[in-house]
Amino acid sequence: MTPKKTNEEEELTFEEEIEKKAAEEKGKAKAAAEEEGRRRRSLPTLLRGFRDILPDEQGKWNLLRDTIRQVADAYSFDRIELPILEKTDLFTRTIGKQSDIIQKEMYVFEDQAGDKVALRPEGTASVARAYINHGMLNLPQPVKLWYLGPMFRHDRPQAGRYRQFYQVGFEMIGSNEAIVDAQLIVLAHRILKDIGIPITVQINSIGTPECRREYLVELTNYFRPFRKKLNEDDKRRLQKNPLRILDSKDPVVLELLTGAPQIVDWLDEVSKAHFMKVLEFLDEAEVPYALNPYLVRGLDYYTHTVFELWEDGDGGELAQNALGGGGRYDGLLELLGGRPTPACGFAMGLERIVRSMAERNIDPPARPASKVFFAQLGDAARRVGLRLFEEFRKAKIPVAEATGKNSLKAQLEVANKLGVSYTLILGQKEVLDGTIIIRDMDSGAQEIVDIKKVTSILQRKLEQSEGVNPLSHTPVADQKQGTGITIE
Repeated sequence: MTPKKTNEEEELTFEEEIEKKAAEEKGKAKAAAEEEGRRRRSLPTLLRGFRDILPDEQGKWNLLRDTIRQVADAYSFDRIELPILEKTDLFTRTIGKQSDIIQKEMYVFEDQAGDKVALRPEGTASVARAYINHGMLNLPQPVKLWYLGPMFRHDRPQAGRYRQFYQVGFEMIGSNEAIVDAQLIVLAHRILKDIGIPITVQINSIGTPECRREYLVELTNYFRPFRKKLNEDDKRRLQKNPLRILDSKDPVVLELLTGAPQIVDWLDEVSKAHFMKVLEFLDEAEVPYALNPYLVRGLDYYTHTVFELWEDGDGGELAQNALGGGGRYDGLLELLGGRPTPACGFAMGLERIVRSMAERNIDPPARPASKVFFAQLGDAARRVGLRLFEEFRKAKIPVAEATGKNSLKAQLEVANKLGVSYTLILGQKEVLDGTIIIRDMDSGAQEIVDIKKVTSILQRKLEQSEGVNPLSHTPVADQKQGTGITIE
């Protein structure tokens, strides 16, 4: 016979059961958390410094791309598409082996054939190569080209800077006239002004390699007593390419620059005359500019005019985030093995411009809002719908749809949310009859029309109600009479 348990033993057993259940729940929660952690770790992730450009950002990007294309057409520039992958020596020869791009940032690897190749860090060298490869010297000069696409630099990611970033560039090859420099600056200013971003052009002349030699001696002598104050990068610049120290963003160097010699004092007469003409043209075009005696840009191939595009209000604190920049590069094509050919160009970073657009609340819609919704019921209606959509496209009538939903009620709910003026309803009966229903989303009224005439009827209705796009609609009514369609 089993002995009877005491109250104390019964209470203890009850407590043990509670603890057991609590431990089980805790164990389940821990297991679930571990499983969720494993699931999350197995999800694909972006590489550091790369990003997705999502649909809700595309309005700004489309406005920028469209503006660039319109200005390029207005100034008679032809677009060129360049390969993303090039031989590494194209950039080491042109950008400069001591530059940060070559030393730290360029994506370089060996392909299956054993060739050293690089993801392009910039576009000018590729344009110069294309000019030589395709005999563009025989075309009417100057050759005016523009490009747009991704560039790649293993730079330190920060606001507005990514390891894959988009640039637009404009190049004019085959003329040494000062008007070329000025026209490119005017063009850059026009693009940003049309977008709604006020800028001031920071501009300088760095002359020719010949007239820079004495200046570099003076510059090195000036910085040598302060060598201990410089960081390692600037010490390397001072030793390998002293001009590059002027491009440093280190606060110590920026403070020392106030007493540094200025390159304009070493320009020869030809360089001075060229620079003065550029400034006179900018005055005539009413482009705002500021003389910046320490602006040199970051690449070895520049000569004469150099410039950057700074947003108004940027006193230099954000200069590393300049929206773009460029200059003249008269020796680049000869450096690549071509004939001596003068050239000038600039590039702008699209991410930085889009970021500025967001800060200034320049936010166009991603695409024109649809005023018509097409509800289709059944496969027969969907087959007809494919043909109708092409007719709407040709008539330039934006039409929304939700073909993934089967019930009319669900599709009309989407139409209400989109705020369309009219909904087209096509079911099996309408397909057989060769008709379609037009539903006025304001009044709920419906009319049956010949499907062959629906495009012209819609055009007329939309023209009559042009500019009217109601923000709200009356509740969806169950209007079945005469339609053969049931709202479910």
